[in-house]
Amino acid sequence: MKYFFTLLIITCSSALYGVPEAASCTSLETIPNVVTNDIKAGIERHIRELSESNDGFFPITFEDKEMKLKLVRVHMEYLANLGPRRHFACVDLASEDGNVYDVDFFLAGDPGSMTVTETTVHKLNGRPYYLWEQQDDGTWIHVEATDASRELLGVVEGEDAFSFVYQATLPEFKENARMWIPIPSSDTFQTIKMTNIDVPGTHEIIKDEEFGNQILFVELTPEDSGQPILLQFDVQRQEKKMHADSTVPELFLAPENLVPNSKKFHEIAKEVLIDKNGGDLVKARALYDHTIDTMRYAKFGTEYGKGDANFACDSARGNCTDYHSYFIALSRTVGIPARFAIGAAVPSGRDDGGISGYHCWAEFYAEGKWWPIDISEADKYTSLSTYYFGHNPANRVEFSHGRDLVVNPMPESGPINFLAYPLLEVGGKPVKVKPQFGFQRIG
Repeated sequence: MKYFFTLLIITCSSALYGVPEAASCTSLETIPNVVTNDIKAGIERHIRELSESNDGFFPITFEDKEMKLKLVRVHMEYLANLGPRRHFACVDLASEDGNVYDVDFFLAGDPGSMTVTETTVHKLNGRPYYLWEQQDDGTWIHVEATDASRELLGVVEGEDAFSFVYQATLPEFKENARMWIPIPSSDTFQTIKMTNIDVPGTHEIIKDEEFGNQILFVELTPEDSGQPILLQFDVQRQEKKMHADSTVPELFLAPENLVPNSKKFHEIAKEVLIDKNGGDLVKARALYDHTIDTMRYAKFGTEYGKGDANFACDSARGNCTDYHSYFIALSRTVGIPARFAIGAAVPSGRDDGGISGYHCWAEFYAEGKWWPIDISEADKYTSLSTYYFGHNPANRVEFSHGRDLVVNPMPESGPINFLAYPLLEVGGKPVKVKPQFGFQRIG
């Protein structure tokens, strides 16, 4: 089934969400202002009012089922003005059994008096029921996920090139502070050209001792409170396939702080591989499929997103860091080297705008080569599960790789778990800073 809408705008969200954003939001300098607080207030009021009249739960009828949901978050990066008195919002709502529904809302009206005109469930635990595709006449349609092209599902094959913006604002603080920010490096699959580093305080570029990641180390004083951080760089990226490099595979059999080599993972891997005859490639595929079958993409609570293999195993849910930590732990217990990388996925269905946040993936070693995999994306898009076993698309950039990064100067909290967002310590204590990412395709 396809649903047609006429939207007086250009592209908005990534293929993951695929909803257009206002033309005024496309320049890199205005990426943090893509969201509209008036729209956020409008959708939150709608959810609150309906919840108050339904025993504290937001009611939705979906697949002939009456559901009672709780608000998890409003996707600020996907709020959009669609034209005069027409708006779009994307919201996560959780059911009592822990399922997370991504719901699209269309709103009409002026600030302070918006009403919801349409509500549709977009995703269940990260798996989309439909995506958005723009037609030649400017209309946008729902396309069933099973009918979507690879590009619509977030994959650019071959090569890609784009400018990337990494920006954030420092919080207020009254003590001296230190900060560590990833600086992407060039390698066989990506060429990085830094075009701007604009940060307060004093800074230098350092490297971690084991993996050689470039890191911007910044020293700050209270006078730097509230100041902006801006990094800009150009990326030329190739689709990543199985490959050989000079690293010693056995180094990636060792446990890490949140990826232990424990009896629990030995027993799970043994059970998964009980009837799998063949080499490491066969075993890795079985563990890959097991991870897809076991995990569900659900981002709620405070424990997900740390890449904690024990949490992933016990809860059977999480985001990309949890999926890949679980797979890495299982792989290493059966002698398959596996390693972690993190960066950002650039939308395939538009040429500029905002990006929702970081993304991570993994690689395992078999048949003399490293095989890139992306299990959380394979779980979202079943039709791409074979592609993501041995490929990473061209439309992404790697910030850093490895876990438990040892640097000098070292954070008071010890080795860095992984590095995608800035790690800020004020008076030796960690303080969260979430950056905004944006891009503009080149050529």
